[in-house]
Amino acid sequence: MAYYVGIDLGGTNIKAGIVDDQGKMLNKSSIKTNADRPCEDIIKDMGNLAVQVIAEAGLKKEDISAIGIGSPGTPDNEAGLLVYAKNLPFVNAPMRKIIREVIDLPVYIDNDANCAAMAEAVAGAAKGVKDSVTITLGTGVGAGVIINGSIYSGFNQAGSEFGHTVLVSGGEQCSCGRKGCFEAYASASALVRITKEAAEANPDSKLNDVIKDLGKVNGKVAFIAQRMGDKAADEVIDKYTDYLADGLANAINTFMPEVLVVGGGICNEGDPLLVPLQEKTMSRPFFGPGVKKTRIALAQMGNDAGIVGAAMMGMNCFDKNLDGTAC
Repeated sequence: MAYYVGIDLGGTNIKAGIVDDQGKMLNKSSIKTNADRPCEDIIKDMGNLAVQVIAEAGLKKEDISAIGIGSPGTPDNEAGLLVYAKNLPFVNAPMRKIIREVIDLPVYIDNDANCAAMAEAVAGAAKGVKDSVTITLGTGVGAGVIINGSIYSGFNQAGSEFGHTVLVSGGEQCSCGRKGCFEAYASASALVRITKEAAEANPDSKLNDVIKDLGKVNGKVAFIAQRMGDKAADEVIDKYTDYLADGLANAINTFMPEVLVVGGGICNEGDPLLVPLQEKTMSRPFFGPGVKKTRIALAQMGNDAGIVGAAMMGMNCFDKNLDGTAC
C-alpha cells in the first residue's frame, strides 16, 4: 500500500492528512493559517503539519511516496512555485523548496478547485467516470475539469476559471475586476447579496424576520423564509437558481462531461435548491436528438475533498515521474 500526504491550504486553516492509493484518508489534522504572516512562515507550517500527520498515523517518512498541495490561486508545478493567490501573501512563493527543507519528499502543487474535482473523480460523485466537471459554490465559484481521467488546467495551470466567465455583460462587479461574472451571480456571496436586495425591497417579507432572528444575512435566509411561505424568498431562490443554471449549462456545453458535480455548503439545502436547479440546468444545454445527457450529482467528499484531491494529485505526479524530479 502506498501513502500520500494531502495538504489543503486555505485562508483560515491549513488541513493535512494521510491518504492511501485508493483515496481513503487515514487521519487528518489542521492548524490556523494566520494569513497575515510572510509566505515563508506559512509554508514552513505546512511542512511541519505534514510531519505531524505522518507521525500521528504511525508512519515514517519512508512510507510516504509524495506530498500533494491544494491552494487557492495559480501554481507553477514545474518550478515548484505558487505564482499568485489573491487572498494569501503569495507571489512566486517557493513552496516546493521550503516544504522539502522541512521534509524531503516529492511535492506537487495544484489549484484547490482542481483538487476537489480530483477527489470527486477518485472517491466521490464522479468515481469511475473519465470526464467530469466539479463546480464548488462558496465565497467564489471554483471549477475543476477532468478530461480522460486527468486535470485540465491550460498551458499555465491557470485554466478552468469558470467563475470568471461572464453571464451578464456589464453586470455586477466581480472581485476579478470584470463585471457580470458567473461568480458574481452564482456564488454563496452572490446569494447573500440577492437576499439583502430582496429584503430591502420588501420590508414586510419574512426575509427580514429571519435576518433579525439570525443576526445576519447568509445563504440559508431565503430557504428558511421560503419554508415560511414567503413570496419574496421564492423569488430570491428562483433568481439565484436561474443564474446558477445558466452557468452550469455553459460548463456542460463546453466540456460535455459525463457527470457535473455541484458542491459547497449551499447544496445542503437539498431539494428546494436542487429540484429547480436540475430542471432548469438540463433544459438549457444543446443536446441533439439521441445524444447522451450529462448527469448532475451532488459532491460527496465534503470538507475532505481538498486533502484527498491534493494527495491524489501527488500520487499522479509521482507515478509519472518516479525519480521525483518533476515533483
